[in-house]
Amino acid sequence: MDLELDERTLAFRDEARAWLAANVPAEPLKSFDTAEGFAQHREWESRLADARWSVVSWPREFGGRDASLLEWVLFEEEYYAAAAPSRVNQNGIFMLAPTLFSHGTEEQQARILPKMARSEEVWAQAWSEPEAGSDIAALRSTAVRCDGGWRVSGQKTWSSRAAFADRAFGLFRSDPDSARHKGLTYLMVDLRAEGVTVRPIPQLDGEPGFAEIFFDDVFVPDEDVIGAPGEGWRVAMTTANNERGLSLRSPGRFLAAADRLVSLWQEAGRPAHTADRVADAWIGARAYQLYTLGTVTRLAGGAELGPESSVNKLFWSHLDVTLHETALDILGPDAELRGGWSDGWLFSLAGPIYGGTDQIQRSIVAERLLGLPKGAR
Repeated sequence: MDLELDERTLAFRDEARAWLAANVPAEPLKSFDTAEGFAQHREWESRLADARWSVVSWPREFGGRDASLLEWVLFEEEYYAAAAPSRVNQNGIFMLAPTLFSHGTEEQQARILPKMARSEEVWAQAWSEPEAGSDIAALRSTAVRCDGGWRVSGQKTWSSRAAFADRAFGLFRSDPDSARHKGLTYLMVDLRAEGVTVRPIPQLDGEPGFAEIFFDDVFVPDEDVIGAPGEGWRVAMTTANNERGLSLRSPGRFLAAADRLVSLWQEAGRPAHTADRVADAWIGARAYQLYTLGTVTRLAGGAELGPESSVNKLFWSHLDVTLHETALDILGPDAELRGGWSDGWLFSLAGPIYGGTDQIQRSIVAERLLGLPKGAR
């Protein structure tokens, strides 16, 4: 792994830095868990796309810049350093898109990706069900063959962005006699289609960050199946590995947070009781950066993301929690006030849950990486 950046890569980074400095909104956008904020973020995504900064690593034909994975990592670092708005279409761009590049048809890529890049279509993640959370293979929602496509019925819950999104992607059981990981089909569903009901789920702050989705005999055309029918689990692992291993939580997020933490500690008079924890958070963010650069190097050499993504997910989710807890300890009584650090801490607590709980990730590490018997973690 060569950490020296060539002139082309440096020029890319500098161009991104300059554009972000000139274009990031001076005032924070409203929360994209509100209708007004969702519209504001959609407009921001369109602005990014106009300058080809929305999806830099994608081919130009889909709105990207054909940037390397290394350049994408650097762009993400600049994006977070500039305190740019959160990506309302992160489910689509960072999870569904890699799946389409790996398993989608040329027609699907041409039809879906350009609209995704501009957030003309915002995607929700429709994985979990009332009795199938981290154990997604226990899902019960069904897809029944019909003329020209599938009839979908069932319920999804904790679907992020679904309250205002346009479309959703998820797994459905297409073989009623199958069990667990077999007989599943990966579908893309129009949330405005007849038979779809979206019920927002208010969070503690009253905003609908998630929603339940009910499917009542909803027609999904064959063109919206990703991969082969019945082989959805294999396709879904591409989505999950990208969520856990690279794209959803880039190092830039934690590098920027660690730098803010150091500044907070200095402004608070460098309290000695938090010094070691501040240093650990700063070191952890840079360790994650180096680990990701190693992953980028391996992918550039032809490797694929695999179960080692679970190690990655365990690390960044707990780094996020401890970093924010340290900030709250520095703030003392002021931590009770709503704001950046307290809101960030509340969100960080979900990290060890979404994308697969700690227990699931540790089982994957134990069984698939360490070769331990089932149940050992």
